[in-house]
Amino acid sequence: MINKYDGFIFDMDGTIYRGSRLIADADKTVNKLKASGKRTVFISNKTTGTVNDYYNLMKGFGLNVDEEEIVNSTIVLNKYLSENHKGEKFFAIGEKSFIGEVESSGLIFSDDPSEINILIVTLDRTLNYEKLETAARALENGARFFAANIDDTCPVDEGEVLDAGSTISALQKRTHKKLELHFGKPSEFMFEEIKKRLNLDLNKVLLIGDRLETDIAMGNKFGIDTALVSTGVKLYSNGNDDIKPTYYFDSVCDLLKTNGDF
Repeated sequence: MINKYDGFIFDMDGTIYRGSRLIADADKTVNKLKASGKRTVFISNKTTGTVNDYYNLMKGFGLNVDEEEIVNSTIVLNKYLSENHKGEKFFAIGEKSFIGEVESSGLIFSDDPSEINILIVTLDRTLNYEKLETAARALENGARFFAANIDDTCPVDEGEVLDAGSTISALQKRTHKKLELHFGKPSEFMFEEIKKRLNLDLNKVLLIGDRLETDIAMGNKFGIDTALVSTGVKLYSNGNDDIKPTYYFDSVCDLLKTNGDF
């Protein structure tokens, strides 16, 4: 398995770690690949921390990673916003760290529905009715409807919590407005950023993740081999029966087990 691929794309939360806990021997797996000269990129739809936060988390777990190898949907979103919407006013259903990062891309935060140009939805563990109504009224007033990611849930230590997809569904039903763009997996925006980081023949790349509709769907959409791990979210079909991975793994460590290293 190791010799078949030159590059590996790893989902992070649910694949390398879950919440605050490292998936058993994920560090050994990644470090073995890096020592073998393989190219790696680590990707996440999670926006509650910065890329530097995720870098420090994985370094703390003992993984030999570089910050430039990490891509989350905030980075991808901000690149698009800075190129196309600098100076415009936005409202985000998202946490303070995320809002601060969007502001750093040159947009201006507002919670006045009459002046909001862009609504952005992502994971928000402080979500309340007031935020939902501000977002809904902004959409009704003509605001663009964007999302950093579309995951329905996010894996945590105790199970899963509601994520952006659930909020998007609520807003679409409330306003009858449809989401226009999203910037995480499995979007082309995310994939283009990954390709730049890897700079490899895609036939020699394997994508490993825990979610059919984001990780595996992205690999299938862009012609990359995929492996679905069972260490993250619960596997529900939810109309995703046609999304099939190339491999099924118990965990990311199966990469080395098939090579006889464990």
